[in-house]
Amino acid sequence: MDSFIIAALALSSLTAPTYGDKGTSKARSCSDIRQFYGGKGFSLDVVPQSEISGEHLRICPQGYTCCTSVMEDNLATLSRREMEGVLKDAGRSLQTSLAGQYKAFDGYFQELLNQSTINLQETFTRTWSTLYVQNSQVFTDLYTDLRRYYRGLNVNLEEVLNEFWARLLERLFYQANKQYFIGEDYLECVSKQIETLRPFGETPRTMKMTVTRTFVAARSFVQGLVISGEVVRKVSQVPLNQDCMRAIMRMTYCPHCRGMASARPCTNYCSNVMKGCLANQADLNTEWRHLAETMMQVADRLDGPSGVDNVVLSLPSRISEAMLTMMENIDTINSKLFQACGILREGGTSSTGIDEIMKREKITVEDRVGTSSSKIDKLVSDVTMRLRDMQPYWVSLPNILCSDRVATGTGAEDKCWNGMSRARYLPEVMADGLASQINNPEVEIDITKPDMTIRQQIMQLKIMTHRLKNALNGQDVDFQDTSDDVSGSGSGMCADDMCSRGPRLVVPVTERPIIYQYPPENKKVKASAMQNLPSITTYLLSLLILLLRR
Repeated sequence: MDSFIIAALALSSLTAPTYGDKGTSKARSCSDIRQFYGGKGFSLDVVPQSEISGEHLRICPQGYTCCTSVMEDNLATLSRREMEGVLKDAGRSLQTSLAGQYKAFDGYFQELLNQSTINLQETFTRTWSTLYVQNSQVFTDLYTDLRRYYRGLNVNLEEVLNEFWARLLERLFYQANKQYFIGEDYLECVSKQIETLRPFGETPRTMKMTVTRTFVAARSFVQGLVISGEVVRKVSQVPLNQDCMRAIMRMTYCPHCRGMASARPCTNYCSNVMKGCLANQADLNTEWRHLAETMMQVADRLDGPSGVDNVVLSLPSRISEAMLTMMENIDTINSKLFQACGILREGGTSSTGIDEIMKREKITVEDRVGTSSSKIDKLVSDVTMRLRDMQPYWVSLPNILCSDRVATGTGAEDKCWNGMSRARYLPEVMADGLASQINNPEVEIDITKPDMTIRQQIMQLKIMTHRLKNALNGQDVDFQDTSDDVSGSGSGMCADDMCSRGPRLVVPVTERPIIYQYPPENKKVKASAMQNLPSITTYLLSLLILLLRR
């Protein structure tokens, strides 16, 4: 009998409910979570004084708990709002970095254009005197159009440069021949001869190549920085779905409900939660890296001997050299123009003003690169470092977000929160990307339904990368030359190793078979029948004579 009583007491002790983390027989107080919950701005009316049974819980483990259904819902919503805030903050930090790079380069490029404009005004006023002053609008319009192109406006760079040289030819010809009456129609004829005359030597061709390559690269580069920032902004605003919210709630606030406020998530557990929540974002990784790599290549082109500073600041000297070439050969040019457009009638101003300019010492306009080379070196170095650092951003987000959340220290793997209790987390860590989350144990994801906002941003990255690759080849991303000769006079130029033209493919021309509505007569058969007609006639006559004799 005594042994039966002892056994019954032992059984009752095993089946008695336990409370809290220590298995005490007394219900644990909920004072800690009351303080925590109230600190989050929620009402304490729904918080129990001591632990209650957790059958009502839908996210957290259903053991004894200090959380009611209302508390669980409130904390789940809070966890999503906080995580979305953290993601926006991370994105905002990257946006700020990209905006800083844009501001630095844009400011530098605008400064180069302003400096080049001032240099031209000062040196041309001194060297070309009245000739420049009376025609300054031609040069002003050139710089205005270059600025408009750089800012992304709908400007055809090739047409801008062609128009500049044509107008300059008209003005210089007019100034050099003021002793004649020259009408608008005649000047139009003059400008049309620019390709055959080449009055400015090789300068228009070489300047078109260098200016187009530089401005296309500069414009595409700043557009790449802008697009990158826009992608980060839009992706950072993508809301987390319900399954992700449940997973974050389970990882973040369920330990509080279980009375384990000090328990921090296991490292691999946090990684799986974040990889599941940010699966769509991780799919940006490939195109994001491609964009960053291409932008670094474009940035490298902006530096060096043929870099942006040398090209922009040398514009005044290149233009002045071209003008000098024309003035030195004005007699030959006049002769050819008179032959092409007709003889002019005298009666204008006796003095042209050109003679006085040409009698001076040799006209020279020095380049004023100065210390700008070292500045562009630093800009390119800084932006390259930032672009390289941002390459793994989308796949490194889970680790970044988990770095200050997870348990650390000796024995942390056995004492961390694994979503159910303080214990080791056993599942393996998932790979990056949406397709890899099919077996994610923490977040339920339909891998057949990608987030459309993020897919649109992936497409934006592809388009921008394509534009930048065109810029590397000197091709105007908006006004590409569609002629067969890619190395011709279009706005784009080929790279050093891309100008060779392969053999032209000749497709043999074959005659199509003639199809008759009705089969043609067999002329050969018809001819042979006609040739045999006399012998048949002879045979019939012989037969007739034989019958008559009978």
